[in-house]
Amino acid sequence: MNKTFELLAFNEIINRLIEHANSDRAKDIIQELQPYLKESELRKNLSDTTQARQMLDMFGMPPIPAMENVEQFLEKAIRGELLLPEEIEQIGTFLAAVKRMQSYLERGKLYQNPLAYYDENLVPLEEMRIEIERSIRHGRVDDYASGLLRNIRKDLQALEQKIKEKAESILKSQKKYMAETFVVNRNGRTCLPVKKEYKGKIAGSLIGQSATGATLFVEPEAVIRLQDKYEALKIEEDSEERRILYTLMNLIAEHEEEFRGNLKTLVKLDFLFAKGKLSADMDAIQPDINTSRYLCLKEARHPMLSEETGVPLDFEIGGAKRGMIITGPNTGGKTVAIKTAGLFSLMACSGLHLPCTYANICMNNQVLCDIGDGQDMADNLSTFSAHISNVLEILQKATRESLVILDELGAGTDPAEGMGIAIAILEQLRRSGCLFLVTTHYPEVKMYAAEHAEIMSARMAFDRENLKPLYRLEIGKSGDSCALYIAKRLGMPEAMLKMAAQKAYKEINEDLIRDLNLDTDSKNELEKIYAPGVVKISEKQPAKEPKNTLARGDSVTVYPDKVIGIVVEPADKKGNILVQIKKEKVLINHKRLKLKAAASKLYPDDYDFSIIFDTAENRKARHKMGKGHQEDMEIVTDRT
Repeated sequence: MNKTFELLAFNEIINRLIEHANSDRAKDIIQELQPYLKESELRKNLSDTTQARQMLDMFGMPPIPAMENVEQFLEKAIRGELLLPEEIEQIGTFLAAVKRMQSYLERGKLYQNPLAYYDENLVPLEEMRIEIERSIRHGRVDDYASGLLRNIRKDLQALEQKIKEKAESILKSQKKYMAETFVVNRNGRTCLPVKKEYKGKIAGSLIGQSATGATLFVEPEAVIRLQDKYEALKIEEDSEERRILYTLMNLIAEHEEEFRGNLKTLVKLDFLFAKGKLSADMDAIQPDINTSRYLCLKEARHPMLSEETGVPLDFEIGGAKRGMIITGPNTGGKTVAIKTAGLFSLMACSGLHLPCTYANICMNNQVLCDIGDGQDMADNLSTFSAHISNVLEILQKATRESLVILDELGAGTDPAEGMGIAIAILEQLRRSGCLFLVTTHYPEVKMYAAEHAEIMSARMAFDRENLKPLYRLEIGKSGDSCALYIAKRLGMPEAMLKMAAQKAYKEINEDLIRDLNLDTDSKNELEKIYAPGVVKISEKQPAKEPKNTLARGDSVTVYPDKVIGIVVEPADKKGNILVQIKKEKVLINHKRLKLKAAASKLYPDDYDFSIIFDTAENRKARHKMGKGHQEDMEIVTDRT
């Protein structure tokens, strides 16, 4: 895929052109369309587009027929494969369209339109078309295709009527044996609906029966004789139809050369009229073409923008001025301007008309551009790296016959270094001798343009009062500090504006002070706007450890059940106390406990509470551990 075609929206123009074509072959030609390098070829193709547009303006849409199936049917006929009636009928429709197209072109001869003389390459094959229309109608071989076929079909109609009348006669005379009052058709045979119990009452062949088996479908003998004659006639009819179809097929195959010539001419006309339709759709004109490196546009409208949003562009470059550096605010239309110039160059050099009031376009051996992000995610390149890689490739390719378009030159990196790189690139472009269009924000680049006679400056106009871009290119002028004007109109204090101007331009000149209407002694500052402060979460004080009022062995009352328990372990940091109630140890908050009797009043000072609280296993373990370390022995406590 051509990257320039994509960046300049030339692919979108191709897609619009394809929509105006009828045939797949013409669409394939359009898909491969690109700028011509031979001047004679380009001028011929531009002239063709103009002639097609003139025919459209004078006589309306041409009767371009569908062609894909015709070529397929022609190939079948050449191979000797029998064409179906509907396929031959489409051949006849194609020939009728060829005749209409020929008549359409003949009208153009009255105005000496060269395109109209393509009618001499069309052969409508009138005799074949008349024979097809006589023989095939509504997708079937017509009765009047031959006398024999007409007679066979008359006999078939008569026999069909006799079969019906005979069956209905038997039905009425033998209605007591019948399950229904009407004749039925089963497997293409005329049958009577006979009740199962009267199977032998009607002579004939059993063709089938109902789903329940209560009704038999019998073809009467008298009907069978007539039906056999009918089938024999159907075979004769099929043979005669095939003879007629093979005759027409051979006739088509014999005129292979004429058919292929018609198809080739119609595909060519389809392509040319597609270009004419696009021209009419864009209200476009034929551009002048030159090889003297000159490009001029008057009231050029980008074809992808509506008339309401697009502002016509006046543009001129070439001759002594080979380069243009465009400055101006963001969203001011710089990119649209250079894209319009690039796209118009591609379109004109591809033989297409341009939506403008005047255009003179130089032929280019290539249009090279770097526009937009350009980041190559597959190679993990940064935006700036991708731009530089692309620009270096452009500089390697650019010749005196090239058109180079670079958007936001040097952007995406440190401003000082970006400015230096931008000027280095411009110098290479200037030395290459190519035409080039560049957009930038760097003031130093504007100065570079002023130092070289072959480079001119341009800017996008900006409405300072309403802070709106005007999307109008002003050639010969450098872009001014729109950002400072915008900032001032939006309320930036003069002190800040002065600092911004000094940083941008090193020193503030009198013109800028006057234009910005700055008071050099002003020290006004930004007026602060109240904003509520952040409310922090208060730090929580560490919880106080509960006062330990109950000791091991104390007798307590447990509320609300008012049961009696014994303290096993005093309160932990959370105030929970391990209490034994009826041999079960339970953690209970100290607030639910009330001292009933202190341990000092119930037990001697050296009392071993393990007798009360420990299991027999734990007491034995404690006894053994008191004598020394014991492998694989542990004491299990109940505190959780």
